[in-house]
Amino acid sequence: MHALIVIDVQNDFCPGGALAVDGGDQIVAPINAMMDDFDAIVLTQDWHPADHSSFASQHSGKKPLDLIQMPYGPQVLWPDHCIQGTDGAAFHADLNVDRADLIIRKGFRREIDSYSALFENDHETSTGLEGYLRSRGIEQLTLVGLALDFCVNFSAVDAAGRGFDVVVAKSACRGIDLDGSLDAALAGMTAAGVTLR
Repeated sequence: MHALIVIDVQNDFCPGGALAVDGGDQIVAPINAMMDDFDAIVLTQDWHPADHSSFASQHSGKKPLDLIQMPYGPQVLWPDHCIQGTDGAAFHADLNVDRADLIIRKGFRREIDSYSALFENDHETSTGLEGYLRSRGIEQLTLVGLALDFCVNFSAVDAAGRGFDVVVAKSACRGIDLDGSLDAALAGMTAAGVTLR
């Protein structure tokens, strides 16, 4: 069984959004076209409270893209984005959300960010996705979405580390590339046993 995991294709990560990824909207049609090739479709959705601790606005004197230390390790501070119930948190209007078997919301705990579809950034708190995949008998995952060097990367590495056969379809991803983060992510995914296509 093979699942397509669609990471955070939301308005705030697309052009015009609060944390726009260049060309983020260009992957929607290719992702929709891939959906018929999989046994299951899972969408993830960044879903932050308005006062989330990863927002630069919550830290006096800090600005977006600053790096701070949190109890679970280093944390990039972001502009306010994907706030629960807002248009920015909504999926891109053209994404075929009706095909989803499951939608996983992440980042809803104020005190901890969540890049990965499987774990929060403490690498201990589970999102529940792994249990769902195991119960469906799914062993192969193809990941697509936004952003390649953050949420796609963390999801792919975590999934590979949990024994899944993981492919990242780069043509259906876009990256932020913050200070070399894209090259580092590609190297890290390869080292973790993720197949890049």
